[in-house]
Amino acid sequence: MALVDVLNTKNEKVGQVEISDNIMTYPVKPWLIHEVVKMQLACRRAGTHATLNRTLIEGGGRKPWKQKGTGRARAGSIRSPLWRGGAIIFGPQPRDYSYSMPKKKVKNALKSAVKAKFDDAAVKILDNLVVESGKTKDAQKLLDTMGLSKRVLIVYNEIDDKTFMAFRNLPKVDFLNVRGLNVYDVINADNIIIVKDALSYIMEVLD
Repeated sequence: MALVDVLNTKNEKVGQVEISDNIMTYPVKPWLIHEVVKMQLACRRAGTHATLNRTLIEGGGRKPWKQKGTGRARAGSIRSPLWRGGAIIFGPQPRDYSYSMPKKKVKNALKSAVKAKFDDAAVKILDNLVVESGKTKDAQKLLDTMGLSKRVLIVYNEIDDKTFMAFRNLPKVDFLNVRGLNVYDVINADNIIIVKDALSYIMEVLD
């Protein structure tokens, strides 16, 4: 077990917590993290792009001129893909880009991402996160006290409405319930705040 400091909102050490060696000694695997992030981004794609094919485009029902005798090339519709304003032959259509990976690979990638953040000293564990006033300026003051000025991910188990409202207007702060912890959000954050009551779930999942 590795001992990690637990802080309060004044950035003062108030205790320590044990984190499993399975997490703290796990090797950082950039290639695995890349694979899972690529999958996550693919699954987030809307896939709603579409072009008008011969079935979808309107008009062009009448043959523009007779088949023979005009000296022109044969034409059956003014909506032919060969014509200006015509249909698109092999244009994109709505599709699902999502795919899956083995659960063990996803788990190991998350473990690797968390370990990378610990190695970078980018993880702070708070005993509790409360902004009683519910004011954004007090939430910003809390971050300033902790020396956090870049993108911050706050991982929690339960949080009260006032605290959520205090942080929600800060553009570089994201809230994430611990049950939704994922590789992309961990890697995308410069700093991570883990509220202590969420830590047990993280160790249960990753251990």
